[in-house]
Amino acid sequence: MTARTAAKPGTPPNEARAKQTAIAKAKAVAPNRSTRIGSTPATTFRGNPDIFGRLVEDHDRHRALFAMVQDTDPQSPERDRLFRELVREVKSHAAAEEQALWSTVLRNPETTEDARHAVHEHKQIDEMVADLAARDLASREWMKRFGAFKEKYLHHIREEEQEQFVAAENHLSASDVRYMRGVFNRRKKEEKAAVKIEEKIRLKD
Repeated sequence: MTARTAAKPGTPPNEARAKQTAIAKAKAVAPNRSTRIGSTPATTFRGNPDIFGRLVEDHDRHRALFAMVQDTDPQSPERDRLFRELVREVKSHAAAEEQALWSTVLRNPETTEDARHAVHEHKQIDEMVADLAARDLASREWMKRFGAFKEKYLHHIREEEQEQFVAAENHLSASDVRYMRGVFNRRKKEEKAAVKIEEKIRLKD
């Protein structure tokens, strides 16, 4: 039995509430900044009480943080604070996701490629983050590069939500995905507390 067939009939997830909760967590970092993220890609997982719903919750939080960084003025100290919060979120999320979900998915030949693709993109995102951290946040060039980072990251999480999570769910049991949520929550907290923001200019764009 897969996680989807185990869902109780007649109790669809409250997608709007789940999205609002995620955005509110981002908003708490800088209450005066815009969290307008616009429409989000369709997904069946938002609001689900399993690993995939939990991951989408983080994704929505990250979408809001991206919008908040872009709402800052070049000289505002909030830009640095919000960027660092986004980096801590993204890096700890990726590490916990790899430990809770992709380490298991990698072992199944039918889903190995999806897991490898996701992990590879995590490494690319890490490189972009280090490059941004090493540059002047008040410059126009920095915001241009931040825009490219946002585009890359939003593409990455859209692929996860609409393709990779769907494929993975088909090979996991309901108990698997419930257990994975607990592992993710524990590892995310530990990873975020230990995040170190590397600063390294990318020589190739």
